[in-house]
Amino acid sequence: MTTEEAAQLEKKATPWGQAVLVDRVTLSQRAGEKRFATIVELLTTEKGERLVRFAYSTDGTARRGPVTLRARDLDRLRTALSEHSELRALLDLGGDA
Repeated sequence: MTTEEAAQLEKKATPWGQAVLVDRVTLSQRAGEKRFATIVELLTTEKGERLVRFAYSTDGTARRGPVTLRARDLDRLRTALSEHSELRALLDLGGDA
């Protein structure tokens, strides 16, 4: 990756310092009338360490706090990860999706 490409990547603050977003999976969910999404992000620090961040969003804004997934949501996440090989390998959730 060139310096120019890295500069164009979305930067994220983490407890380990700045990191860039490498990949993201967004899983839409709902509970009754409530609509939200779980976000799983693959980040890389300046030292090359890979991080996985889980968050949830409401109205398109990422929120801190616990992320809760139902068993069927985990099945959907496994399916979504089939197109995100690095994240899938890092999480190693198994399944043949």
